[in-house]
Amino acid sequence: MEDIGKEAQVSPYKGKTGLRRICAAFFHSLEGFRSAFRHEDAFRQEVMLAVVLVPAALFMPVAGLGKALMVASVLLVLIVELINSAVEATVDRISLEQHQLAKRAKDIGSAAVFVSLVNVAAVWGLVLLG
Repeated sequence: MEDIGKEAQVSPYKGKTGLRRICAAFFHSLEGFRSAFRHEDAFRQEVMLAVVLVPAALFMPVAGLGKALMVASVLLVLIVELINSAVEATVDRISLEQHQLAKRAKDIGSAAVFVSLVNVAAVWGLVLLG
């Protein structure tokens, strides 16, 4: 196997270090949120769900750990939806033609979002009724 120099293996976009890198990452993250909110209906719906459920969890008469689990389960839905949206955008970037592997990737991402939503119901049910 041919040995590739370190410079050839590093992305040319990885030039920032230290505080500049942290600031750049923060602004890229904000752009990611804006993009997901602008282009993904499911993400907007899940954000609206979070806007209702996170404050509700904080005002529930349950222990702090229960509140933390309730909030974390809702935030997990947003995390999984962001990853699913990134996978879908990447698949669409590669090709818009119908392909079995593209469908599989999108279906698996959708299944991950579904599991995270079931997790919300399970966590909230166990905290409130358990």
